[in-house]
Amino acid sequence: MSDYVVPLASAASAADVGGKGASLGSLARIGVAVPPGFVVTSGAFTASLDALDPGGSLHARIEELGAEDLAAIARVSAAVRERIATAPLPAPVASAITAAYAALGNDDPDVAVRSSATMEDSAAASFAGLQDTYLGVAGADSVLEHVRRCWASLYNDQSVAYRRRLRMSETGHAMAVVVQRMVRPRAAGVMFTRSPVTGDRSVVAIEGTWGLGSALVSGDVTPDSFVISKITGEITGRRVSSKGQMHSYIPNGLGVSVADTPPDLRDRACLTDDEIRALASIGGRVEAHYGSPQDIEWALLDESADAAERIVLLQSRPETVWAARSPAPLAAPKPRAADHVLALFGKPL
Repeated sequence: MSDYVVPLASAASAADVGGKGASLGSLARIGVAVPPGFVVTSGAFTASLDALDPGGSLHARIEELGAEDLAAIARVSAAVRERIATAPLPAPVASAITAAYAALGNDDPDVAVRSSATMEDSAAASFAGLQDTYLGVAGADSVLEHVRRCWASLYNDQSVAYRRRLRMSETGHAMAVVVQRMVRPRAAGVMFTRSPVTGDRSVVAIEGTWGLGSALVSGDVTPDSFVISKITGEITGRRVSSKGQMHSYIPNGLGVSVADTPPDLRDRACLTDDEIRALASIGGRVEAHYGSPQDIEWALLDESADAAERIVLLQSRPETVWAARSPAPLAAPKPRAADHVLALFGKPL
């Protein structure tokens, strides 16, 4: 579309579209269903920040902060966020975003506006959860406002403190923003293509709840959980929780509601066995695509009789907890078993 906006299916470089945008674009290109949308590129962020702060004083103030001075971090970060969130966008950036939003539908469609930092979702470090996401945003002016809010969230207290602890330079950091049409899921949750408890790579672990997955992420509910063998497809673990609250998306600009879960759903599993297996199958496909265990956000729609066709993925990122614990190989492979023994004595055969 422009240097400032790209269609989601074309999003490729994390430097341009952030970790979330690059992952969603990659999934779309291999035929995994993701909600349609576009990405406001890191170039749009940089152009807007350059217009706002041509001398780079904002970054300089942050880099002067001590990692342990939390009061100063909070004070400086708040001032930076306020400037970014309230500054008008350069006209070319605003026009590109407005045009991309209009292309999603001529009725001011409800969208999710999601931060996608250029340094997030790597296998070496996880910045997940340090930036903002907004659901049920409607109207071009509101989209522009929430894009600015996502940019500002690059300077949340926790994010700045994290970068100060790692002594990361502020130069070169940027924020892309993913804008996607809202989905109205029957159930949603997360999926790990290795056990988050034991690290077992032979299983897929799924957690889910009724409605939007934000109920799970916020801790409002204890999710249902399922464990599926990658080898046999058998559901080897199952826990159905009492899910007292439910987050629901209400279309036409009304946003997200939080209410008590209907009594007939509260103690029922949010997924059928067929849906569990369909999710696990997609999880295995995504892991194979990336070549490493994944942490996946999913949603299950009510638009088709076939379970696999009702699943959309909202994000996939490398699993980092067990990846960091995985030991290095004790020895490099050798052509013959005897070579390992001889290597201990430093004698070639």
